[in-house]
Amino acid sequence: MTDGARTGPSIRQLSSEVVYSNSWMTLREDRIERLDGSHGVYGYLERPNAVLVMPLENDGFHLVEEYRYPMRRRSWSFPQGFAPAPTLEEAARDELEQETGLRPSSMTLLGTIDVAHAISTEHSNVYLATDLTHGESVREHTEQDMRQHWVSRTEFEQMIRTGSVRDSGSLAAYTLFLLSGHA
Repeated sequence: MTDGARTGPSIRQLSSEVVYSNSWMTLREDRIERLDGSHGVYGYLERPNAVLVMPLENDGFHLVEEYRYPMRRRSWSFPQGFAPAPTLEEAARDELEQETGLRPSSMTLLGTIDVAHAISTEHSNVYLATDLTHGESVREHTEQDMRQHWVSRTEFEQMIRTGSVRDSGSLAAYTLFLLSGHA
């Protein structure tokens, strides 16, 4: 789009301070200067990049559900997590097998999404996993309450409409899926 929008940064970093850090995230507070010269503060999270996997089988998807502490409720989503493996595709394969026990013969990169672009540096690569082999999941200790369920596409869309699926990554991934021509 060329509507006269700026191409360079419209905010200049004056200083940056780590406010808090653990193995999952770093919270930064930056002193900034805007285009008009006014100063302010911008707080944001630095987080590792992630993967999200859409396991497609029999015109439906395998979903996972677990308690999401910040939201104080259980939530359905596609399998997803940080990407510590050597490549993003390997990380996606590992995450899928860990959470569901599924091993795909085929992985297709559908796109990359910014997870929460106003407050976080994290982005997630979205993969479509097909030709699935079933096995046992090997979940991390933090995923001990996770469960898995296969739903038809019709049921998945109904879960979106009723608010059972509200995870922004899963909703964005489904949009990428619909636009990819796989639908």
